[in-house]
Amino acid sequence: MKAAVLIQPGSPLEIEELSISNPGPHEVLIRTAACGLCHSDLHFIDGAYPHPLPAVPGHEAAGIVEAVGSEVRTVKVGDAVVTCLSAFCGHCEYCVTGRMSLCLGGETRRSPKDAPRLSRADGSVVNQMLNLSAFAEQMLIHEHACVKIDPDMPLDRAAVIGCAVTTGAGAIFNACKLTPGETVTVVGCGGVGLATINAAKIAGAGRIIAADPIPEKRALALKLGATDVIDATAEGAAAQIIDMTKGGVDHAIEAVGRPASANLAVSVLRRGGTATILGMMPLAEKVGLSAMDLLSGKKLQGAIMGGNRFPVDIPRLVDFYLRGLLDLDSIIAETIPLSGINDGFEKMKKGDSARSVIVFDQ
Repeated sequence: MKAAVLIQPGSPLEIEELSISNPGPHEVLIRTAACGLCHSDLHFIDGAYPHPLPAVPGHEAAGIVEAVGSEVRTVKVGDAVVTCLSAFCGHCEYCVTGRMSLCLGGETRRSPKDAPRLSRADGSVVNQMLNLSAFAEQMLIHEHACVKIDPDMPLDRAAVIGCAVTTGAGAIFNACKLTPGETVTVVGCGGVGLATINAAKIAGAGRIIAADPIPEKRALALKLGATDVIDATAEGAAAQIIDMTKGGVDHAIEAVGRPASANLAVSVLRRGGTATILGMMPLAEKVGLSAMDLLSGKKLQGAIMGGNRFPVDIPRLVDFYLRGLLDLDSIIAETIPLSGINDGFEKMKKGDSARSVIVFDQ
């Protein structure tokens, strides 16, 4: 199969022919239909986050099940599925207390004693990234890293649910538990931020303020449900949000991964408000609350992958799209072939468009 391989950080991905193993007892072989380009992938490609190399990135995908292992019970051959990097074991402390997205998923990977899932023709190992490695024509994953969806769902749209939408919507529905009428600021209007805005509208937020420096993204935010937009880098942006909400917002959600964006989210909270950080910031950075913030009852939290319970959340998000509530069509800027992956990431670096999605030949 063809796959995009990261050889060394800072270099373009290389399209290679790789071998993929047969499914083990709890594994699923999937023919990849589509995979979104996520900024999280770019962090590994650029070397900001470490990973054993060579590796195949990609984690925001949908496809059709081609084969299953002997013990698989959750999906069958022919099922349409969405994958999710929040692979879960099902019986650790985090899983049994309903915090599946915090599961370390160690039991969803193959043992070093076993044959690798991915390899080159010479037998050398190619590492699987984030349990998935979806920039490839096929994926071999644990059954707890995918979920069956409605077969009527277009798979190029379903792919972005696997990360951007699950993260953004999960922040609203799971991490923030937004109450209808509460006010929201979303800092950053890429794929995750736009999904957050759309979910806030679905949840009945009273006012949704989108903050982004790029006019085109602010226009998309309005289309997806924002009631107000501002330039996040403008002087006095925080004061402007506090003024328009008469004291700040109930929820501020950072969806970029930059310290300045996280500080903006913290600075626009009202008394008792909560800032939720979704973006992958540089590893050495910190975000904090002042003593006065703490005395004002403000809170700061992370929400990896939106605190999702993806086997339940993803089918619901698919249903939202099919019912016309979730606007994935506006989040997706373009579809491209696998050969266009490096150009797609160059466009991402410029930051002036939403999601690019690789569509594989079926």
